[in-house]
Amino acid sequence: MFSAFEWMMAMRYLRARRQEGFISVIAWFSLVGIALGVATLIIVMSVMNGFRHELLERILGINGHLSVYGAVAGQMTDYKPMIDKIEGVDGVVSVNALIEGQVMASAKGVAKGAIVRGIRAEDLAKRDIVADNIKQGSLDSFKGDNVVLIGARLAQSMGVGVGDSITLISPKGNVTAFGTVPRMRAFKVVGTFEIGMFEYDSGFVFMPLAAAQIYFKLPDAVSNLEVFIDNPQNAPGIGLNITRALRGQGSVHDWQRANSSFFNAIQVERNVMFLILTLIILVAAFNIISSLIMLVKDKGRDIAILRTMGATRGMVMRIFLIAGASVGVIGTTLGFALGLSFAANIERIRRWIEGFTGTDLFAAEIYFLSQLPAVVDPAEVTAVVLMGLGLSFLATLYPSWRAARIDPAEALRYE
Repeated sequence: MFSAFEWMMAMRYLRARRQEGFISVIAWFSLVGIALGVATLIIVMSVMNGFRHELLERILGINGHLSVYGAVAGQMTDYKPMIDKIEGVDGVVSVNALIEGQVMASAKGVAKGAIVRGIRAEDLAKRDIVADNIKQGSLDSFKGDNVVLIGARLAQSMGVGVGDSITLISPKGNVTAFGTVPRMRAFKVVGTFEIGMFEYDSGFVFMPLAAAQIYFKLPDAVSNLEVFIDNPQNAPGIGLNITRALRGQGSVHDWQRANSSFFNAIQVERNVMFLILTLIILVAAFNIISSLIMLVKDKGRDIAILRTMGATRGMVMRIFLIAGASVGVIGTTLGFALGLSFAANIERIRRWIEGFTGTDLFAAEIYFLSQLPAVVDPAEVTAVVLMGLGLSFLATLYPSWRAARIDPAEALRYE
């Protein structure tokens, strides 16, 4: 498609000489701008994908894909027949009975708000995100009416460990002649877990279901049922089937509706960042246009001589297409390599910067996660690379067309 002569002339024009050194500097800035734009887009998109993936994995690991609530808020008495009906729905993998309530946890003079979840030991053992991340203790001790499993950050903030006791205070207290008295009871810590999400590690307490029924005064009752399905993306449809199967006995809420505002905010932020960072590549493309226009103006006499020696308009146009496109291709390739390398080592880079500067760049209290995640989506990377190449090629069209339209007689006359 392109001849060796055209490549030779294009590369010669890109090399800086004393008289057109400024033009070459603009071309180098264009190359660096495209590289940084492509790399930044890949890194930002990967981090946003990582955030969504990690949050989704942890939220759906701790919580069910669907939650079923009874007619009476916070209490389901005849729940075992409902479990049988739900398990008969296509796509349902398992159903867990839960008791959930808010408490104040207190130990060694420190008080923290927490959420207690009463769950059977065998159901908790099936939740890999908890079972595989036990920091201290063991799930084998998760039985009895006075034991709890707490988050590692909660244990650290209260200064407790395995074997210590914490006091749980429930606002739903006992009614006496002097008013409502908060219900208090001491529980033994048999283990701690750390799943890597600050909200859960610092505020969740697991308790055997039978113990929770006693503590919250819900004999033979639970607060809700958690349903796990084979594909979380099918939650709305399976939720409708469960509603039909229960025939009005309970209300069903899927994870998408429960966390819609959270994930919608991430998606909006991701789209805005994509648009903003695309401007970097666009500015670099305009730099290519300006540098090529200046190069065409500077090389007007050379172009005229080439035309008089037999070069066609197409050859001249292709020479400047190669010159401009080379800047875009090299810049996009460098940005592609830099972006993937940075995304693959982003957690290591974060730790190095934190160690070097002595600052906390990624506080778990603010960003929910304890590590900086990055998930590279091949489709998105391909789109970014194609966009970088496309803008670079488009930027070369007008200057190349202008070079091809130079009249040799006019150019030589004014020289």
